[in-house]
Amino acid sequence: MLEIIPLGLDGVLEIVPKRFHDARGYFVEDWNAKRFAEAGIDLRFVQDNRSYSAAAGVMRGLHYQLPPRAQEKLVRVVRGRILDVTVDIRRGSKSFGKWAAVELSSEKGNQVLVPKGFAHGFVTLVPDTEVLYKVTDVYSPADQRSIRFDDPAIGIEWPAIAGGFQLSDKDLEAPVLAAAEVFA
Repeated sequence: MLEIIPLGLDGVLEIVPKRFHDARGYFVEDWNAKRFAEAGIDLRFVQDNRSYSAAAGVMRGLHYQLPPRAQEKLVRVVRGRILDVTVDIRRGSKSFGKWAAVELSSEKGNQVLVPKGFAHGFVTLVPDTEVLYKVTDVYSPADQRSIRFDDPAIGIEWPAIAGGFQLSDKDLEAPVLAAAEVFA
């Protein structure tokens, strides 16, 4: 009951759970440990996070946590739309510095699985967007890192947003990939 679509980077997957529609609307299991494990995704999530963005163009990321607090993430949109981006930051990987993107929306109900060793970020495409994500380890400020969303060496093709992007000071001050502490 899961459609799983590889996004071109090792372990980065778009997941589309089946929706059951009737006259009232729909029902969906966004997360079912048994069904995901049967599909080869056997994770133990320990924390759920939610972000709300009032405007289109809110940029969050590119974020990750280093070992021993590295996290896998399962990201979905419950209201609105985002362009979700994952970057391989495993030094020595054949795809180091490469990125994958997928549009996530509440209408489609799709999700993205972000493995350990990848930076993650997104930009909101419409106002009033809410993003939920499950993580396999708790937030650890000492292990949290960021990479510039506009690093030219990565070359992410972000959409044009009227009014530009809104970023936190932390994300504006993030280093480029070449200067960042990443996975060995």
